[in-house]
This record gives sequence, C-alpha cells and structure tokens, in this order.
Amino acid sequence: MLELLLCSLLTILPDYLYRRYVQGKRIGKEITLYSVWFELRWGIIGCLLLTVALITTIFYFHPSTKAVIASFRAVPIVSETNGRVAQVYVGMSDQVKQGDPIFRLDDSKQAAELETARRRVTEIDAQMIQGRAEIAAAAGQVDQAKGALQQAIDELETKAELNRRNADIVARREIERLQNLVKTRQGGVDAAQSQMQAVETKVEVVLPAQKASAEAALAEAQVALDKTTIRAGVTGRVEQFALRVGDIVNPFARPAGVLIPADRRNALAAGFSQIEAQVMKAGMVAEATCISKPWVIIPMVVTGVQDAIAAGQFRGGEQLIDVRQNVQPGTIFVVLEPLYPGGLEGVTPGSNCIANAYTSNHELLASKDIGSFRRFGLHAIDAVGLVHAMLLRIQALLLPIRELVFSGH
Repeated sequence: MLELLLCSLLTILPDYLYRRYVQGKRIGKEITLYSVWFELRWGIIGCLLLTVALITTIFYFHPSTKAVIASFRAVPIVSETNGRVAQVYVGMSDQVKQGDPIFRLDDSKQAAELETARRRVTEIDAQMIQGRAEIAAAAGQVDQAKGALQQAIDELETKAELNRRNADIVARREIERLQNLVKTRQGGVDAAQSQMQAVETKVEVVLPAQKASAEAALAEAQVALDKTTIRAGVTGRVEQFALRVGDIVNPFARPAGVLIPADRRNALAAGFSQIEAQVMKAGMVAEATCISKPWVIIPMVVTGVQDAIAAGQFRGGEQLIDVRQNVQPGTIFVVLEPLYPGGLEGVTPGSNCIANAYTSNHELLASKDIGSFRRFGLHAIDAVGLVHAMLLRIQALLLPIRELVFSGH
C-alpha cells in the first residue's frame, strides 16, 4: 500500500491535477465514476506498472524476512554409561559453573572395582618386599654353594698332590670321586646363581611391570567411578531438569536434561529467499526488530552468508532420492550481528524477529568509472531502501498490537 501511494503521487495525482485545473473538469461533473478510467487510464496503468517495478526493486535489492530467530546453543546433559540416578545436585532450573556436579549414578559396582584394583596394587607391593627377602636368601644359598664347591676343590687338590707324590697313598678311584663332587657342587653354584637371577628379575622387572598394569587398572577404575558423577561441561543454566533419584538414564535413548551455556552467541540467524542469493553479501547493513523487545529497531550487519541451501542436502543410504519430495523451497542462511556492542541486550534467546538487509552502492558511486545512467540507477536503488526501512518501523509499531490483540491468545 505504501508503494502504491508513492507511485500514485507520480502518476495518478499529476494526471488528475491536469484534468482538474488545466482542462477545467470537475469531480461529479466531467470527472465521474464512469469517466475515471477513461480520463485517468494512463495514470492508473502507469501507477500499477511503477508500483510493481518499485516493489520488485525494493524487495530484491533490500531483502526482508520474518524467518529470523535469536538462536542459542543447548548442550544435552548425557551420562557416558547406563545407570540409576542415586543423587541429584541441582533443581528444576539452576545456575551451574563448569565442573559443578549435576547428578550422580549408582556407583557401587565402580567403587568395588576401584577397591579391587587398589588391593591388587597393595598385593604387588607386598610381593616386592617378599622378593627382596628372597634375593637375600638366594644370595646366602649362592655363598653356601660356593663354599661347598671350594671345599671340594681343596680336597681334590690335596688328594691329587698326594697321588702325584705317591700313587699308593690315594687311590685313583678316590680322585675320580672328588672330581665328580667338584662338578656336582659347581652345578649347585650355577643353580643358586640362576635362582638368584630369577628372583632379581622378578623383583626388578616382572613385579614393577605388574604394578604398572595394576596402577593403570586402578586409574581406569577411578575414571569409571568419576564418570558416575555427571558434571557441567560449561558454565550456564540448567532448565527444565526433571531428573529425580531412581530414574534410569540411558545415553542413547534418554538424555538427562539440557544445559544452556552462558556464553550465548550474540547474533541472529535469518533465512532469506533463494532469489536474493546474488544480493546477500557479508558486510551489508541490516535492521531487525524482535517480539521480545518491541518498538525497538536494532542496527545489524551481515557477517556470514552460507553458500549452500539446507533443503538440498542428503545422506547416502539404501534408497534413491526423489527431488520432488523437497516441495518446500529452502532459504539462504544468513548470520546477523549487532552493529554496536550490546545491541541484542534485552532480546530473549530464541525470540522471533523481523529483519531487513540494505544494499549499499556508496563505494561504487564514489568511483568515476560509471556512466550517468548507471549512476542514476544506483542512486535510485539506494534511495528506495528508505521505503523498506519505513515498512520495518511500521511493522515494529504494529507488532505488539498484532501479537496481543489479533493473535487470538
């Protein structure tokens, strides 16, 4: 309607003024209901054509959308294991900091496994103490075997010397017996030394490796026990948290609740029509008004334009895709951020908004490389953005009335 009134000022009104004051025709006399079309036909046709052209220009170069939302991130509160809730630390709606406990699952099984792992470490420590005592005992056996060996060697050397001096004093068979005794006691020494090396290997290599494995199992059991207490991953607020003691939590089928982070993104998510894909650019100035903050126009700037339309995405599977199933055309995802700090203060996260984006040709107009006709067209495109700005302010003015009076709530 605003565009029609504007165009009528350039077409129908001058035509009427010419008929009325130049030709002298009067309303109700020469200008009647039956003669309006014939007398003002050129003005009416020109008004309609100019209105259509103006509306097309405004909505193309200065796009508008009602698909705008103050989006925010929600973090699901999910446990890593199944279990029954044993304790809840927060209420239905509560503020939490990063690392604060939210609820705890029944941890009797994990506590028992932790105690078993701790006892295993203690058992290996006791085995290491026992191994050191076994090393001392093995060292004594080695000394005893070496002493017995030395005694046999001394006896063999004595008998051998006597036999060398006089073969009748010591029999040859006695010498052979002593030689066999020396070999036997040498084997005892080797066995005692091997036993000692085995004990040392056990104490210095085997038991430390077993202790390291036991300590790793202890740490794993401690981690499993810690996982039974679900903590806040970020600072934020728990909302609509209805979990109670005795409930069963399943990480795949039943998340425990939702945590809304405190570091909400200070931006609006908007969806513009596909036809405006060539117009929407990062850096465009925009304006928005939100339901949760009525009668306020928020200066914005386009900071991101998604280069893909979500409606066209697909995932590979066992069925072929019929393109006709996507009946609803997708929109261009655009990120709008406040032009000034604190621009979205007072806008409730998740609020619906209305946004306009404005094409600016200021830099191009500052260039001297364009012709007069194109310069005039660019000036006209920038100027008609004022109409869309007026429409947004009218919408902001009527928005509370429409929501409170005409919405039927």
